Amino acid sequence: MDSAVLVLNQNYEPLNICNARRAIVLVLKGKAEVLERNHRIVKTMTEEYHCPSVIRLVYLIKKPRPAAKLTRREIFVRDNYTCQYCGAKTKDLTLDHVIPKHRGGQHTWENLVSACKPCNHRKGGKTLQESGLKLSHQPREPKVNSYYVVYRYLDGSANEEWLKFIPDLSQSIN
Repeated sequence: MDSAVLVLNQNYEPLNICNARRAIVLVLKGKAEVLERNHRIVKTMTEEYHCPSVIRLVYLIKKPRPAAKLTRREIFVRDNYTCQYCGAKTKDLTLDHVIPKHRGGQHTWENLVSACKPCNHRKGGKTLQESGLKLSHQPREPKVNSYYVVYRYLDGSANEEWLKFIPDLSQSIN
């Protein structure tokens, strides 16, 4: 019952990811239809149900465009797990304020970058000019689309049945 189910809007746009129990309830109430099933079977006292993997809502839900959340993980994803000073690609990164906080730097998309520990230590509380470091890319808030909602929840183990409903999914989880 804990398996992940992709929830699509009536127009096949991804809305969310829910658990199998919630998906089965939506289907039984007539609020959604099953588009793809996985190999699991859910048994109740009187019934057996094939566990859905992708469902589509019967009615269109109007939802505002998602905004990127300012978190450590999102900064690392935006910077492709790469130090913005030396270009080292690693999972062992820290966050660095381009303009240090004690010098008035804000905690914003435009002032936060991924940095490896040696570069972050080298920069310390200095400005870029004082430290002699240069940014490889100017930091900015990432543009998000309706698929951002789904990408955010993936942990690298997407269901195979989802591939035809989410473009470039196989590239984004590798």
